[in-house]
Amino acid sequence: MADEELEAIRRQRMSELQAKQGDASNNQQQGEEAKQRETDMRNTILAQVLDQSARARLNNLALVKPDKANAVENYLIQMARFGKLGGKISESGLIDILEKVCQQTEKKMTVTFNRRRVMDSDDEDDD
Repeated sequence: MADEELEAIRRQRMSELQAKQGDASNNQQQGEEAKQRETDMRNTILAQVLDQSARARLNNLALVKPDKANAVENYLIQMARFGKLGGKISESGLIDILEKVCQQTEKKMTVTFNRRRVMDSDDEDDD
């Protein structure tokens, strides 16, 4: 009797583990699908907002500096959602937007030198 109960518990536990593993793979698959839909939506909005040369410039920027390209894309998508764009943005318009974004995200760096005054030769005379 103990063997039968033990075998039933094992089968039940195995089915629970298989169900959990199936749920985890479904959640991962749904997450990938959601990410793909978001990427497709971003590309569609950017294709509507930018002309061909501006899109090419943005893609080149994405290769070199992906964080800046992402910031510019977010800015363009936000402007498009609020209806602040009159038409398609040309390459020169994109350059202006890039300069604005660069000025906003520009980091100021300062370097200070702390010189130590240990055994300064001016303080003592070695005659």
